[in-house]
Amino acid sequence: MSKLLVVGTVAFDAIETPFGKTDKILGGAATYISLSAAQFGVKPGIVSVVGGDFPKEYLKKLNEKNINTEGIEIVEDGKTFFWKGKYHNDLNTRDTLITDLNVLADFNPVVPKEFMDAEFLMLGNLHPAVQMSVINQLAKRPKLIVLDTMNFWMDNALDLLMEVIAKIDVITINDEEARQLSGEYSLVKAAHKIHKMGPKYVVIKKGEHGALLFNNGNVFFAPALPLEEVFDPTGAGDTFAGGFIGHMARTGDISFENMKRAVICGSNLASFSVEKFGTERMESLTNDEIQKRLLQFKLLTQFEIELN
Repeated sequence: MSKLLVVGTVAFDAIETPFGKTDKILGGAATYISLSAAQFGVKPGIVSVVGGDFPKEYLKKLNEKNINTEGIEIVEDGKTFFWKGKYHNDLNTRDTLITDLNVLADFNPVVPKEFMDAEFLMLGNLHPAVQMSVINQLAKRPKLIVLDTMNFWMDNALDLLMEVIAKIDVITINDEEARQLSGEYSLVKAAHKIHKMGPKYVVIKKGEHGALLFNNGNVFFAPALPLEEVFDPTGAGDTFAGGFIGHMARTGDISFENMKRAVICGSNLASFSVEKFGTERMESLTNDEIQKRLLQFKLLTQFEIELN
């Protein structure tokens, strides 16, 4: 089984949607990514930082899902990163009410010895300087490096971000971020420009409208499963990334054809993540449920047609 290293936030979230709200609950990009990737039988290792206020029971929850937490630094006299947000009625837009970086502000990542030779690296949404530090620490270049980033870093650390983008294989961003990064409105043109920045593969997430995969003129589209209820979309993008990298790490096949399957796997797991607040749904998810919904995805797009 391939080693998977996940870099990102392990955090507290407080979420409000039209369906309810929560107090501080477990969140963070690395948390969602790892819980998702762990569904594929891989044992992800997390590199992150938390404060002394982070409950030990949360770390135990991750360990019980076969996630290695040795790379999570605990700053005993510090506070854990905290994000609070409120979603609008369409659940596609949200207002950030509080962002407290806390221990994340001075985070200097240290990769555990066990993961120095990781074959798969998932760089979750974080400061590009932290992402670059992890790349530079690894004993050899991983077989596949996947990057997730956001418009905040495009606005505030573009030069550093471009250095990271030049070193990766796959970038996963949403349509708005793809347009900002490329300066192109057409997503096809945007992907072409982003290819020139370094990544061989560009994944553009479109939320409830699915995801696009681009590679050297090849395009693949994966739909999002129509759901009756969506309670909390907070971790959907990270869950998608975890499903994508989890499938890749399990199979070890980095071909375009296999990435198509990885995109479907990511979309499949993201459809579960939104059904409850925070990580709750990902914690209770079973392989039987995953397989049944994969069949739904297959039936959603499978058809026969006669070509003249």
